[in-house]
Amino acid sequence: MAPLHGLLVRASRTFAVGIEILPRPLRDEITVAYLLLRVSDYLEDNQEIAGDEKVRLLEAWRRVLGGGSGRTALIDRLGEAAEDTPDASVARHAASVLEGLDRLAPEAREIIVRRVRESSAGMARWTERGPEFETEEDLDDYMHEVAGRVGHLLTELFAHRLPGVGRDLTRMMALGREFGLALQTVNVIRGLHEDRHRGWVYVPASFLPAGLDPGELFEPANHAAAMTVLERLVEKADRHLAAARSYMRMIPRRYHRVRLFCLLPLLFAVRTLAISRTNPEVLDRETKMSRREVLSITRRAKLFGFSNRWIARYCRRLAARGA
Repeated sequence: MAPLHGLLVRASRTFAVGIEILPRPLRDEITVAYLLLRVSDYLEDNQEIAGDEKVRLLEAWRRVLGGGSGRTALIDRLGEAAEDTPDASVARHAASVLEGLDRLAPEAREIIVRRVRESSAGMARWTERGPEFETEEDLDDYMHEVAGRVGHLLTELFAHRLPGVGRDLTRMMALGREFGLALQTVNVIRGLHEDRHRGWVYVPASFLPAGLDPGELFEPANHAAAMTVLERLVEKADRHLAAARSYMRMIPRRYHRVRLFCLLPLLFAVRTLAISRTNPEVLDRETKMSRREVLSITRRAKLFGFSNRWIARYCRRLAARGA
């Protein structure tokens, strides 16, 4: 799995930090799952391929993951990815990622393949539908496909590998979905400035004043409306993050490394949300934590993340704008 680890680090150094903490075989399984999902993300998000071909390629990707025909042809097509993005980099190495999938234990492979295929099908559906979100339920439906299903995937792997974790699997699956929606809502806020350039503004029409188009939010004359929308998105993220904290509490403290894997993105999301809240710069550029903050949060989580009380206190601290 060493080459896949290097690919993981190039794709997301922050996410790699969490995966490196995991015990094996979960570490290898989640590495493969993450990279497979990055290929799906490339097929959905890239700006090289027309929408109708994206749908066709996502369906081909689903077919190949399910053991169907066309693996070599699809790998060759993905090898043509020209964008200088982490997703494209992973797509160009799809052959290695699929080989990693082939080496996993059958039970874990089945979980990963089923959930990645479901997510890819949802991405294809939304690619066909286009970037129109009339209601918050529409946005949640999209986010479920790209992130909520990831929460389901991880929860199933945890329940499979960690005795006692799946004791209340129904509740944990529901909270895992909410965890995914929490992280994705924060990503929506962080990406407001960038996503609009490719024609996707992840803002429900129901969040906007009557008659205002989502793309018009970024015009100076609509600044007040944009800040109101930002406030609603932040409140939405807060609700999902509360469920994410409940998810954390369902992982027994004896699985400290698995808790850390979940805890780090939760803490990063809480802090990112804090520096985005009421911040007009979100509309113009990416707002993100400093490297120093990332290292500090990671160090503290490793020391104290076994404690649910500490997690609650630290989340409140990180949520403070001036923390």
